[in-house]
This record gives sequence, C-alpha cells and structure tokens, in this order.
Amino acid sequence: MVGLNRVQLIGHLGGDPELKYTPNGKKVCKFSVAVSRRWRDKDGNQNEDTEWFNIEAWEHLGEICQEYLKKGSFIFLEGRLKTDRYEQEGVTRYFTKVIASQMQMLDKKE
Repeated sequence: MVGLNRVQLIGHLGGDPELKYTPNGKKVCKFSVAVSRRWRDKDGNQNEDTEWFNIEAWEHLGEICQEYLKKGSFIFLEGRLKTDRYEQEGVTRYFTKVIASQMQMLDKKE
C-alpha cells in the first residue's frame, strides 16, 4: 500500500521569493509562508497563533513564484513535506520544508 504525503496551506509570504540554481543548473525558488489562526478563549479574549513554513518551488513553478509573488502575497499552496538532516557542531539537526507542487495567488485584483 502507498502512503500519502500532502500538505495544503493558505497564508502570506514572509519575504520576497529568492530564485537560485543548484550546481546541476536546476532552478529552485525559496520563500516562507505565515499561516495564522484566530480563536476566542472561554473568557471571550481573542487569540492568534502563527506558524511559519519554509517553501521550495522547483523549475517552472519556481520561476512563476519568483516573478509574481512578493512579500505579503496571499497564496494557496499544495505540496509535500520533506525533512533534511545535517550536522552542526557535532549535533544532528533536522529541517522540515514544503516542496510545492501547486500554487494559486489569492490576492484581490487591483
């Protein structure tokens, strides 16, 4: 049986996307997305919590993201989670990111 690794996010870009190239010449666009949720507690006070996600969009999707998105853009994003591992000062660290497969701009047209 095959598993499912899928994530869907709606949020705002935390900064302008950066398009870079791998040593093999592949394009990768990196940016962060903030996803906030709001709720009222039992006393009626409004609370807000924001989660930040690191995003990678590859090749053509990366080009589109770099060209059309900017800090504050409101987007829908679909992709999969990927965790990288690296060593820093003898300690193994883990870094989870979203590899985007689809993106839709949700900003209102001006």
